[in-house]
Amino acid sequence: MPTFVRDDTTIIYYEERGDGFPLLLLAPGGMRSTVEFWQHAALNPWVSYEAAFRMVAMDQRNAGSSRGPLDAGDPWGAYADDQLALLDHLGIDRFLVLGCCIGGSFILKLAERAPERVVAAVLEQPIGVTGDNAHLFKGLQTSWADELVAARDDLTRPDVDAFLAAMWRDDFVVSVDRDAIAGCPVPMLVLPGIDDFHPGDAGREVARLAPHADLIDPWKDSPELIASATEQTREWLLAHVPA
Repeated sequence: MPTFVRDDTTIIYYEERGDGFPLLLLAPGGMRSTVEFWQHAALNPWVSYEAAFRMVAMDQRNAGSSRGPLDAGDPWGAYADDQLALLDHLGIDRFLVLGCCIGGSFILKLAERAPERVVAAVLEQPIGVTGDNAHLFKGLQTSWADELVAARDDLTRPDVDAFLAAMWRDDFVVSVDRDAIAGCPVPMLVLPGIDDFHPGDAGREVARLAPHADLIDPWKDSPELIASATEQTREWLLAHVPA
């Protein structure tokens, strides 16, 4: 089982597949974002893009086979630092990135933290927290917290609650604010969602705000549209591979 140990405190499980320019994959699944969750994605690069890219997929900290402390001071930054440290471990400097669901929020924090390393990014059905759906995200957080406290004798429920309160204190894409998206230099391709956890308006707003964004909309309404979007996304990523 390939793992990377960071700072003697964090164990990151990862997998690699394919050859070509590096493509980091940030999986759906909310707080349970793991390699396994790619099988539930409508556009699944893990099975579709093996011939085009060197793909790196990972279980995020405290999901699946990865483990680490809870950084209530900078939760999204801690995830981004894990992702960048893993790429450093693999000898990867600049990279493409594709994220689904919470992966879109991970991408936006990565682009804020290391824009010089992120060549281009695809946000597949990014999350968007609103007054209407906040209770749905709260339910997922509570169940994740229950599981984590039951599995870890080094964490208390107040520890986990404080971490979640810090991580999910904002709305919209949560990890960064609108000004950060408006100032982001990274080229983006956005495929908006169509359900309560991934509101289409949130994805379209990201595409409007980002100065270098393209949009595929609609893309998820039929098998034919999904197949077309999968190919369009592959071609968009290839077009952004540095010469």
